[in-house]
Amino acid sequence: MRPSYFSRRSNLPWVLEPLVHLFGWLCYRLRVRGVENLPTGGALLVANHLSYADVIVMQLACPRPLRYVGHEELLGQNWFFRLAFRTAGVIPVSAANALAGTRRVAAALAAGELVLLFAEGSISRTGQLMRLERGFELMARKAGVPVVPVVHDGLWGSLLSFSQDRYLFKRPQLARTEVGVTFGRPIPAGEATVARVREALLDLGAEAFGEREQLHRHLGGEIVRALARRPGRVQLVDRTAERRELSAAELLAAGALLSRRLRRTTSARRVGIVLPPGAGATVANLAVLCADKVPVNLNFTAGRASLEACLQSGEITTIITAGTLREKLPDFPWPERTLDLGAEIHEAGAAWPWFLAAWLLPGAWLVRLLGLPSRGGDTEAGLLFTSGSSGEPKGVVLTHRNLLANCAQIAALGILPDGGRLLACMPVFHSFGFTATLWYPLLYGSQTVTLPSPLDARKIADAIRDEECTALIGAPTFLRPLLRKAGRGDLRSLEIVVSGAEKLPADLAEAFREKFHIDILQGYGLTETSPASNLNRPNSPVDGSNPPQPGKRAGSVGRMVAGQTARVLDPATHTALSATATGLVVLRGANIFGGYLGDEARTRAAFHEGWFITGDLGRFDEDGFLFIEGRLSRFSKIGGEMVPHGTVEATLVKALGLDPGEGYALVVTGVPDPGKGEALVLLTTLDLTADTVRDKLNAAGLTNLWIPRTVRRVEKIPILGTGKLDLKACQTLALAS
Repeated sequence: MRPSYFSRRSNLPWVLEPLVHLFGWLCYRLRVRGVENLPTGGALLVANHLSYADVIVMQLACPRPLRYVGHEELLGQNWFFRLAFRTAGVIPVSAANALAGTRRVAAALAAGELVLLFAEGSISRTGQLMRLERGFELMARKAGVPVVPVVHDGLWGSLLSFSQDRYLFKRPQLARTEVGVTFGRPIPAGEATVARVREALLDLGAEAFGEREQLHRHLGGEIVRALARRPGRVQLVDRTAERRELSAAELLAAGALLSRRLRRTTSARRVGIVLPPGAGATVANLAVLCADKVPVNLNFTAGRASLEACLQSGEITTIITAGTLREKLPDFPWPERTLDLGAEIHEAGAAWPWFLAAWLLPGAWLVRLLGLPSRGGDTEAGLLFTSGSSGEPKGVVLTHRNLLANCAQIAALGILPDGGRLLACMPVFHSFGFTATLWYPLLYGSQTVTLPSPLDARKIADAIRDEECTALIGAPTFLRPLLRKAGRGDLRSLEIVVSGAEKLPADLAEAFREKFHIDILQGYGLTETSPASNLNRPNSPVDGSNPPQPGKRAGSVGRMVAGQTARVLDPATHTALSATATGLVVLRGANIFGGYLGDEARTRAAFHEGWFITGDLGRFDEDGFLFIEGRLSRFSKIGGEMVPHGTVEATLVKALGLDPGEGYALVVTGVPDPGKGEALVLLTTLDLTADTVRDKLNAAGLTNLWIPRTVRRVEKIPILGTGKLDLKACQTLALAS
């Protein structure tokens, strides 16, 4: 529904009302939903708070006049606030005299008015929903009116928001800002608790975000437009062998040229890609996407049987690789149609016409020349195979909508800004490498510096120092070697270090902080969430008299990205728990995949009433930070009690005096047991006996239920190419006689 700007009435004087409506029409393009949820009598509207323009947008979206609640302290700051309060009929409230403010609001509500309150207390300076203050509960109960949750989406990043850690002084948007406003269903006063309203705001936020026009577009078309807007900017620095710079126009020309050849020579819908991070992988993925085909980056570190299964289930008959890499992977099941990237580009012809077109033509024209559809939406844009840490690899189908949503969610965090330099060494077959270090920089302008391997810490340190990189994304397994290989000054240019894929060990975070004076920001995600689901971000600067707003919290994986909502369920019954209780975390949002390739049974098992089951146990605090307690598959239910494998491992590592950074020396897994349901088995490369293990864990205070009765010595602990434990292989070893 689109509002008619000049048919609304407000509490403003009639002289000012047309001016406010004109301002709204010039600056915003509103999309309003749920106005039928507004009651005819009094109601307290509780909304998120992202900018100074919120009050204008909310009145433009609402068919009835709104009264606003504002801090009484603002009246003493300057004449502008005194004028605004008086002309708009703002109800002043103050912490120093909360009862008087509550009575004023309750009186307006009892008189049948709609009162809008921002329960966060101040404008969000992170773009995320902050802690809600409890005052609105008493106001609604005192007046006996319902609470209507309402969310607006799209104002974060605009001129009057605190994006980029500042108001006003940033590049203005020339086009009208698309803003979605969604009114939720009224919540009776007696049920309108902070927890209930926060849940409703997050749900509405996901709904409003999911309605963005951008999410219906084609990922390839969006990237072509983005590159065409900055043709001369250096987009990628490849340090695979000799250092090589590629501008946005050069990448676009190479991708367009190869895409036309793929259209002529390849009828397959999906095209496999076997390349490390670098210019080759970027061009190959871009070309496949611009040919309106699906890139499938294959994990060439996986075993032959796993790769054959991936090729078969993905119906992949064509692979793009490099001749040198093919020679290094003789056991890879190369199909008959295996293309050498360099030879294909050479055979495709001259790239200069596309290079000139990138400089001279609008991006929309280039999209038409490439024959790309304007809509991508829920059609497949990428296929990734899970690592198979707890089972056979599964094909995760990611749509244009999923990838565009997750890139927009990352952009909203402001941690990888336009003009930043991102060190990209995560494998492209890894979901973080696929989205965060491949597509995101092409869409949003961050420059990438690529290295072929995340394991070469010395080259990573050299690249960060030489290229003055400002951001690094990696798994703890890949970040830890930097402590030994990098000097104190090598990482001085880094502003952001993000850790994902596995839990960030506390000792690694502390050592990084001590040596490099950098806080590692822990994130969380899965291949099925495209992948970023949660992320810590730097604390926002203190803004005048407003209280600090934390962007990070030790031990957590951060708040949810914009446009995503969550529940915490009982692992056994799937009944809803309080968000602050520990349980099974389930998610919903535009970045969540739709299902596994050709596997309806696994797809059904991955969802519960429309919520994606992460398989992780966790809890949220009142500020919205998520704490992951462990993987459900890394728990054993013994005698009715949930026993966390990770806690047993960490306790034993500490008791034995092992260095947690020296790799995996032991792992706990569960096997079926006819008496207690499951039994714990310890796999270790050390010479340990069951008696030694029992004595050590008993001395550390663990109960007998948590102590493995079986200890099995192995040559090495199975590890995947991504650095994570191969849980399936571990269980196979544990079951071996």
